[in-house]
Amino acid sequence: MAVSATVIGALLGLGTQMYSNALRKLPYMRHPWEHALGMGLGAVFVNQLVKWDAQLQQDLDKMLEKAKAANERRYFDEDDD
Repeated sequence: MAVSATVIGALLGLGTQMYSNALRKLPYMRHPWEHALGMGLGAVFVNQLVKWDAQLQQDLDKMLEKAKAANERRYFDEDDD
């Protein structure tokens, strides 16, 4: 997943820079270093987004387990009768 996220991020950064140049009616490859910077930032952004999503899923699973345990204690424990 890391390679595909990096490639998608790099393409996102490249596309954003080329779109920016096209909107300003400049040559697509006016400053090549800006394209390299955009590709790097896009790759970092998408990789961080993937990490954040994985962490969010783990946190959600923990919260659901806690809620399930609390509900089982509340409704299925017969010690409080």
